Order: sequence, then C-alpha cells, then structure tokens
Amino acid sequence: MTAPARSVVVGTDGSAGAGEAVRWAARMASHRNLDLLIAHAMEATARFYGAGVAVMDELFDLAQSAAERIVTDARRVALSVDGTLPVATEAVSESAAALLVDLSRTARMVVLGNSGLSAAGGMLLGSAVATVVSQAHCPVAVVRDRDGTVPTGGPVVVGVDGSPTSEQAVGVAFEEASYREVPLVAVHAWSDITSGVDRYLRYWEFMEPDARRLLAQRLAGRQEEHPDVEVHRHLVPADPRTALLAESGGAQLVVVGSRGRGGFKGLLLGSTSQALVRRARCPVLVVRPEPPA
Repeated sequence: MTAPARSVVVGTDGSAGAGEAVRWAARMASHRNLDLLIAHAMEATARFYGAGVAVMDELFDLAQSAAERIVTDARRVALSVDGTLPVATEAVSESAAALLVDLSRTARMVVLGNSGLSAAGGMLLGSAVATVVSQAHCPVAVVRDRDGTVPTGGPVVVGVDGSPTSEQAVGVAFEEASYREVPLVAVHAWSDITSGVDRYLRYWEFMEPDARRLLAQRLAGRQEEHPDVEVHRHLVPADPRTALLAESGGAQLVVVGSRGRGGFKGLLLGSTSQALVRRARCPVLVVRPEPPA
C-alpha cells in the first residue's frame, strides 16, 4: 500500500505572484500538518548553451546564486506564516514544468502563482502553468487574486457535471470546505453552449428536474461523509465557464476537474478549467483524473 502524500509543493520564481503562492501553500501545509517543499527551476541557463565553457560556468554560478536567494526569500515567507512548519527547498537546472510535474508524483498538491517573471527568466509563464495543470499527478492550485488581494473569505465552489473527473473534484471540494469550515456551493450549469443561449432557455423548465436530480445524486454520498459541510446547490441555465467565473467573485476557492463531460485524456485543459486558471477572481484548484488501478 502506498503511503499518503505528506507534502505541498509550491513553485517560485521570485515574483510577487509566486510570493502569494508560497504564503497560500504555507497556510495550507500548516493547517493540515503537512510539509512544504519550495521548488525553483534555473531554466534560463539553458538558453546560453554553446556560449563557451567559461561563460557557461559564470552564468551558471550567477543563476545558482540568484536561485539560492529566491528559495531563501521564499522560505522566509513560508516561516512567517508558521515558524514551526517543516520547509525544504529545491533549486535545479531544468524546466519548471518538468520539475513540478515530477515532484507532483509524491505530493498532496502543487501550488503555482498567478504570474511569473518576464520572458528573460520567468518560471511560471502561461505555457508552463498549462503544462503543470494538465500533466500533474495530483491536484494543482493556481493562486489568483481579487483586486490585488488573495481572498480568504467566502465559500468553496465546485463545478458539477457528472463526469468522472468532476466526481473527483466534488470529493476534493468537500474536503476543502470541511478543512476551511465554510459552506460548499455546488454549481451545475445545464449547457456547454456559449453563444445563442437565450433561445435554449425556453427548454429550461423541462430540463430543470433532471438537472436537479443529477446534482442531488452527485452530492448525496459526499454529504454523508462530510455532515459538517453546509451545502448550497446552484442550478444555472448557462455555460459552466460563465457560471463558475461569476461564482469566483465571492468565493475563496473554486474546485474544478481538468476536463468535463465528453473530455478526453491528453495534454490540453478543458475550456472551463482553462478559463478559470486565466480569469478567476480567487484561487483555483484543478483536480486531475485518478490513474487507473
């Protein structure tokens, strides 16, 4: 039997967004008696391949010194949250995405910042975030802010569509709501249609009973496991992206599967999870499919 994962992994590149991610990850690890691993990738050095041994050595030394400062500063931020928190650091010369995906194999969660540095050396720029979120072996949180501040109040929101990954997301969302001692808002959007929605609303009165029944079925077992969680059910006659983005304006966390119903396994995020990672107004937790037994 595999031992349960005991660490939260957070990627940092020294940016303000990464700093918020470290703080968020440290709070989570502290509250749940987990270890924190701060990871930094010195991938910028690879861009100077062929520049000559002496130049490469000098560049590597500079990159290594910068990396040590970045992880030292991040460790200081983490310990400011909880001075007794077990914190380890890792700085390696490889791509950020490859490093974090590899670390995700034994992590409880991987946490990423909302923004990275510029093209001159950023660790967590768009494509890297998408790669980690779509290929990680555990849930991935992207710490987004609302008007410059990462929200800590409000409910946990979860998208429910009946797909296997959504089922896993519901379970994670219940756990998050229970840990945080806040209500859970379960959102079921009845249509994936993003244009011409108005003409379909006339059918809502016929579809609503089935949608309500599906939502109740998907929540029933989880509610029995977490009787402490107050659950609010929202049926929305709109597309999931619009519904969940709207809910993110008052939530402290949105939980969603990496792909919804009809999705396929692969490198790409589903349209809903992709929109949330880019535009949500609170942290987003993307739940990956469980590996086959």
